[in-house]
Amino acid sequence: MLIKLPSYKGQKWISTLLPKEAQDWPLGNVHSSAKDLSSPTGLIEQLHQTLEEYPWIWPKTQIFFFSDLHADADAFIASLVASGGIKKTGAYDRQFKLTGTGRKSHFVIGGDCFDKGPSNLRLLRCIRLLIDSGAKIHILAGNHDIRVKLGIHAVNLIKDPTSEHFFIRMGAKAIPFLKEIQQEYLQGEHALKHIPDVQECRKRLYPSENWFDTFPIEAKGILSEKIIQKEMQRLHEKINEFESDLYKAGMDLRIAYAAAIKWQKLFLDKDGEFHWYFKKMRLALHKGSFLYIHAGIDDHIARMICEKGVKHLNQQFKKHLHDEIFDFYYGPLANTIRTKYRDIDMPMTRKGNKMLRKKGIYAIVHGHKNLRYGQRIMLRKGMVNFECDASVDRHTRKKEHIGTQQGHGAAVTIFQPQGRVLGISTDYPYIKLFQASLSQP
Repeated sequence: MLIKLPSYKGQKWISTLLPKEAQDWPLGNVHSSAKDLSSPTGLIEQLHQTLEEYPWIWPKTQIFFFSDLHADADAFIASLVASGGIKKTGAYDRQFKLTGTGRKSHFVIGGDCFDKGPSNLRLLRCIRLLIDSGAKIHILAGNHDIRVKLGIHAVNLIKDPTSEHFFIRMGAKAIPFLKEIQQEYLQGEHALKHIPDVQECRKRLYPSENWFDTFPIEAKGILSEKIIQKEMQRLHEKINEFESDLYKAGMDLRIAYAAAIKWQKLFLDKDGEFHWYFKKMRLALHKGSFLYIHAGIDDHIARMICEKGVKHLNQQFKKHLHDEIFDFYYGPLANTIRTKYRDIDMPMTRKGNKMLRKKGIYAIVHGHKNLRYGQRIMLRKGMVNFECDASVDRHTRKKEHIGTQQGHGAAVTIFQPQGRVLGISTDYPYIKLFQASLSQP
């Protein structure tokens, strides 16, 4: 059977080496893992059994899944070229056009566009350019995106012990983005003209002095004592460090406050340049037998999907994100954007997987857990997971000591209607090919 691989168009405009030949997806070692059965042989047997019992329905149109771009526009552009969905026509971000394949496909951005760097705003502008080109775009919520949204949205709200700590809770991770806004929008001698003094800015950005007394009372019965204590300890640390971290970045509290207010205008005002971003965002996408989400699922969310569907899940996400911040951030909805299936995370069991299968979900596609050698297949309680965070942003690559000989990081996971999954990344020499027939030896 002829396997259609992506055609990289305009590759000369990206400094990235991409694989050109395919091989069957390696099962075992770093390319796949099984929680139920540890050996590659056991994984293959389990996959065979799973696919025989629950034959997958493939998406009607091709899906490109990108995840954990973390403010790296160059990685995103290189990943788009890797998908075959665009043709790069020049060095500038706007110089591209959709290919015939791109016009027919869906582009799914699996969360975590914010943080790390080098430019949040440039990445979001590249996504906007893709939307304006006519591409069908789906944006999923990631933990970094939501942390920024809740943190900066909380500035100047009426003080509430359940949410007034969210800005400082972001800590040092927020500073590069605040600096980015300062450099683009807050220049000139009048940039801080209407910003109050440092003392007033501190009052507006920081939680109330009695927060450490009121938060445990408000959170009792909702959060465990252990989590409450952890939250307060974490906030103590970030309060002690935030201003010194600002100074290291050449900023102070007045600049931070001004940047936060500008962020609100850019992202929350209807006329703001980036208002579309959170408006377009959803928690999950269900196509065929696949559920696309940022991090993962637990039994509570599986029951919600089973009883009311993914549409209801997304409606609850929209409602809680804007109106019930505390309930969202500390509840099961937010577990979908931060779980790594650790002991401290809400559990996913075979019972939860059974409920998902009642809704026709037989595989979960997600990012969130960065990988060194491209995408990986994971079995969790019999449910197939495609892990797609292939460490494309330059900050992660530097931190993980990933070599730079390949140029910018790039990765895309492609789900084809013909019953195939292609895993493409700069960090593996072949395109990984998974077929529902499981012809792998």
